[in-house]
Amino acid sequence: MDLQLKNKITLISGSTAGIGYATARLFAAEGAQVIVNGRTQARVDAAIKSIIEATGNKNVSGVVADFADKDQIDALIAQIPEVDILINNVAIFEPKAFADIPDEDWLRFYEINVLSGVRLSRAYFDRMLQKNWGRIIFISSESAVQIPQEMIHYGMTKTAQLAIARGLAELTKGTNVTVNSVLPGPTLSEGVGGFIENLAKSQNKTNEEIETDFFKTMRPTSIVQRFLTTDEIANTIVYLASPLASATNGAAVRAEGGLLKTAI
Repeated sequence: MDLQLKNKITLISGSTAGIGYATARLFAAEGAQVIVNGRTQARVDAAIKSIIEATGNKNVSGVVADFADKDQIDALIAQIPEVDILINNVAIFEPKAFADIPDEDWLRFYEINVLSGVRLSRAYFDRMLQKNWGRIIFISSESAVQIPQEMIHYGMTKTAQLAIARGLAELTKGTNVTVNSVLPGPTLSEGVGGFIENLAKSQNKTNEEIETDFFKTMRPTSIVQRFLTTDEIANTIVYLASPLASATNGAAVRAEGGLLKTAI
């Protein structure tokens, strides 16, 4: 299927690994003009090289920016004056007991997970409206709806993203600009993979045993009972960013393996 994304300028924050990288690679495969982002030049260069080799699309570039630093975000925006598609993907997570989360962590999670998308959307949204075409997608999480007790601060940021995305969508009435959120379930990204491996070693178990235990005890409502792949999430994101998804606006689209026990 042709998703009609050829030459669309696409910026994906936090895209040197995980869901962001898989999404950037799929956009490139569809012929988009892809801009990847990471915190170091080495990671950005490696992602660009890998995506070009995998897709044959040489129209892939990158920009270094740490979304914990507003000055670096401003520099990124100065380098990229206009985009057609913005994927607000960058995020941090860390399991931590509520009583042990200091104010500094609450603010850091909000700064990176929420304000990153606010700042980028503010930079590009008006131009999308002027052109009468654009896509903004916030990569939220099922944790936005079913707040995990082991990382409440993370869940808070994911809920905030849903509110921002819906509010922005209200400002697109009568245009061909859409703003949506995607809610992935537990996904085997680079960070999660490392966490699982460390946990397996510490408990003298296999990765498969840890995965089974996780869905039995921590996420028992999951229907698929496994970690999702980054490609599965990327498929949903890239479709929503395409002209083919023009009827979907202001939506929180679930790609969480049936973990949320609601019909809508």
